[in-house]
Amino acid sequence: MDLLPAIDILDGRAVRLAKGDYAKVTVYNEDPVAQAQAFEEMGATWIHVVDLNGAKSGVPENIEIIERIMRKTLLKVENGGGIRSMETLQRLYDAGVARVVLGTSLITDKDFAIEAVSRFGDMLTAGIDARGGEVAIDGWREGAGVPAEELVAEVADLGFKHLVYTDISRDGMQTGIDEQAYVRMAQVFRNPVIASGGVTNMDDLRRLGAVAGSIEGVITGRAVYEHTLDVPEALDFCHKATVAHLAAVAQANPCGL
Repeated sequence: MDLLPAIDILDGRAVRLAKGDYAKVTVYNEDPVAQAQAFEEMGATWIHVVDLNGAKSGVPENIEIIERIMRKTLLKVENGGGIRSMETLQRLYDAGVARVVLGTSLITDKDFAIEAVSRFGDMLTAGIDARGGEVAIDGWREGAGVPAEELVAEVADLGFKHLVYTDISRDGMQTGIDEQAYVRMAQVFRNPVIASGGVTNMDDLRRLGAVAGSIEGVITGRAVYEHTLDVPEALDFCHKATVAHLAAVAQANPCGL
């Protein structure tokens, strides 16, 4: 269970949106690279970076900033936002990005998604953002008319091994999380999922820790910027939750069966 502090890039700055609304922007750092370095200094090993301009336009617009983060830190980067071509995937692969999130193309260009996962394998992550159980695309501006669980099952069948599931209604609102939603998605996906949306404090993290077997990672944004969640404390908790889960699994299966 990894902690992934989020850096959302809009017009070259580190920001957060409320419920994915581009009209409700809070700027937290003028320099996303400096923000990444700050998270690294706090002990983070992963960050989740979203090109919000790219998510809206369909073409990555802040990729040079992501490349600078890779050069300036030792962080493992999970990146999404407007990634809809093999050329972009190759550029991010060459830059050393650990995981790349495909979102809108899962709905609008299935052939691309299939080819991408066949070529880049474990680097590929499905990004499914849902509002009221329906998938949202194009930077969360449009509903796709597809039930989220249906798409989760489909990307599992395509071979995706990582899934970021975002509850848009909670994202950036600090309203807490619905841990059972992630448990359900993990069951459908047949793998642990990366939880995103609404993580506000240690209480939320503890609720996810209680279902750690369903959680690969936790993305948190506004909470770490507004200091309702302390990054070093959260990192320590995530590590302990992982150790406890593995110990429970080993105790339940002493022969490794």
